[in-house]
Amino acid sequence: QWQLVESGGGLVQPGGSLRLACVASGFILDYYGIGWFRQAPGQEREGVSCISSSGGRTNYVDSVKGRFTISRDNAKNAAYLQMNSLKPEDTAVYYCAAVFCEPGVVPNSIAFGSWGQGTQVTVSS
Repeated sequence: QWQLVESGGGLVQPGGSLRLACVASGFILDYYGIGWFRQAPGQEREGVSCISSSGGRTNYVDSVKGRFTISRDNAKNAAYLQMNSLKPEDTAVYYCAAVFCEPGVVPNSIAFGSWGQGTQVTVSS
């Protein structure tokens, strides 16, 4: 059964760091681009970053460039989002999903599978 499970969220002070993990089961992650998305209360879900299947291409929205780093470890069937210099406006539920990660584009929709439960990130003092 196709499944992506997010973990690593939590409560962190502004300026702090978190590393989110996205682990796949039921399919081989190698074949797919992976995207990270977030949804803040009362707002639409937005794409934050994506990485191509080979890991050779990464894209970020402007609001996280220079602070977030996406990566993947196909041997572990996993992808990650390292988040540094966190701001209160980064507070949201974060999701990962299989996507098409095209040059210069951060997708806002899933290409395969469905949304998981996400992991809550709260940035507050």
